[in-house]
Amino acid sequence: MDLIAILIGTLAAGVGSVWVAAALSWGVLARYTQHMLSLAAGALLATAFIELLPEAFESGAEVQVLSATLLAGLVFFFLLDKAELWHHGHEHHHEAVPEAHHHGHDHGHGEHRRGGSWAVLLGDSVHCFGDGVLIASAFMADLRLGAAAALAVLVHEVPHHIGDLAVLRWGSGDNRRVAVIKVSLAGAMTALGGLAGYVLIGQFITHLLPYLLVLAASSFIYVALADLIPQLHRRLNARETAAQVFWLAVGLGLVVLVGGLGLEHAH
Repeated sequence: MDLIAILIGTLAAGVGSVWVAAALSWGVLARYTQHMLSLAAGALLATAFIELLPEAFESGAEVQVLSATLLAGLVFFFLLDKAELWHHGHEHHHEAVPEAHHHGHDHGHGEHRRGGSWAVLLGDSVHCFGDGVLIASAFMADLRLGAAAALAVLVHEVPHHIGDLAVLRWGSGDNRRVAVIKVSLAGAMTALGGLAGYVLIGQFITHLLPYLLVLAASSFIYVALADLIPQLHRRLNARETAAQVFWLAVGLGLVVLVGGLGLEHAH
């Protein structure tokens, strides 16, 4: 039962988020793209503080070690983000000069962007694999936690995949269908990560489960506070501000709703 739930949850989060991103990019949902940031922030924070952290701290593991794991996770994701920003900034620095001064370099520059597109897919695949492991750890603790974690991953990956789809269309010249297929394949790595997490957690490292839950929580907290919420801090009129608060509340409410469904424990 655990494995089936993990596979369903990881596929829904990994591939489902790509399809939602495509609908927000080009479909009838395009008008709601900005609202997705608020919804994702709410869902991530609620999953971390209402679901994952309480489960981890109720496990009997030492509180100080769990707290140190949470802090270490936040610092790790900060440093990872810094490294990624430095890498992209370094690439853009080298790209800016030929593009600004020599249109004759467009072909070579396009080839460089095409290589960058595959780099995006590779990075996305690794990221999705890690998400799958974290979702599996949540499902192994409790079906309700796993459902909440899968929901949180789904909504927070949507803005990320919107960017991926844009990069593929701009960098590789893919049409919409091809771009969606490529990013969906990367998203499917979430299921592979879930399978790996099921094997590892179930057979070898069950005692590490509380720390994996805390690590997942630190990932969600960092993405919400460092990436999503800063994008919402813009000068807006009262109506737009109310819309942000509403969709933030929707994200919180979705997680609370999932948590209140009374799904049976996985253990």
